[in-house]
Amino acid sequence: MLAYIARRLLLVVPTLFGIMLANFLIVQAAPGGPVDLMIARLRGHVSQATARVGATGASETAGGRVARPGAGEEGATRASQGIDPDLVRQLEKQFGFDKPAWQRFVHMMRSYLVFDLGSSFYRDRPVLGLMLEKLPVSISLGLWTTLLVYLISIPLGVAKAVRDGTPFDVWTSAVVIVGYAIPGFLFAILLVVLLAGGSFVHWFPLRGLTSDTWALLSWPQRIADYLWHIALPVLALVVGGFASLAMLTKNSFLDEINKQYVATARAKGLSRRRVLYGHVFRNAMLIVIAGFPGAFIGILFAGELLIEVIFSLNGLGLLGFEAAVNRDYPVMFGTLYVYTLIGLVLNIVTDLTYMAVDPRIDFERRDA
Repeated sequence: MLAYIARRLLLVVPTLFGIMLANFLIVQAAPGGPVDLMIARLRGHVSQATARVGATGASETAGGRVARPGAGEEGATRASQGIDPDLVRQLEKQFGFDKPAWQRFVHMMRSYLVFDLGSSFYRDRPVLGLMLEKLPVSISLGLWTTLLVYLISIPLGVAKAVRDGTPFDVWTSAVVIVGYAIPGFLFAILLVVLLAGGSFVHWFPLRGLTSDTWALLSWPQRIADYLWHIALPVLALVVGGFASLAMLTKNSFLDEINKQYVATARAKGLSRRRVLYGHVFRNAMLIVIAGFPGAFIGILFAGELLIEVIFSLNGLGLLGFEAAVNRDYPVMFGTLYVYTLIGLVLNIVTDLTYMAVDPRIDFERRDA
């Protein structure tokens, strides 16, 4: 067991390096970057200044005065024709693009080994500090959503498999189909309209993870306030995520129930409950457990962006989106590094969970 875990941990290093290298090369090949974005913004400011100067000159001419370009107007005209090359070189040095790409990548990976994720280009703050600041929101959404999705989907999937073809299976399938068809963000908008002061009642808050007076509340009041704020975002994510897992659980159980070993166990006189939860459950849950890392990472870092926007929650999803839009490479690669590392570690945890659910599985012997 220990040898297997050690090998898996050693494999994390080249896997993480390969993922970072592939994404680095893709970003380098993509058009547009921090320097180009800053130059485009500077051109936009210059164009606006030139337009204002032109409008002033036109009004003076219309009043009977001869419009002569002043020093400021000449500077604006020269600047509107192009950006000063010295300024471009200064921007490249500021963003680190005065060095070859391979040197930037090596320096980045050396820093990441000690979890020095650099500083944001535009926020002038360490990336790790930004992530830790946004982490409570994403952890709250991710953990509560994942917990509720599994607590709802697994019992529902088992009940649907046991009652396959019954009225219960039919009407719960209708609920699952509705949950699968409606995107989480659309259901979030519906919740806002109905329950958060949109058009009907205002029972739930629409902004933040806690109230402004949270620090002044007692601990029971703080817990109640926190749950009050998190209720609608988590509900929107659960509705968008439980359907596929419920159907996966049902199909997995049906596949196991129809196998020969189940009929053999029943023929030996074992009760239906013992067969179901003593044999079928252990085998059927393997495929459900296999999807846990992907589900957790998806909910924690990717699936909650629109939910964060709708409910004004400043989490990691919104941070990553803003970094991609603004070409904030330190934030982009820093978050990618942390996400990938967590995902690889969770894959190892998944294998260990496999062996806990079914002791017959021995990854160490298989690798040998």
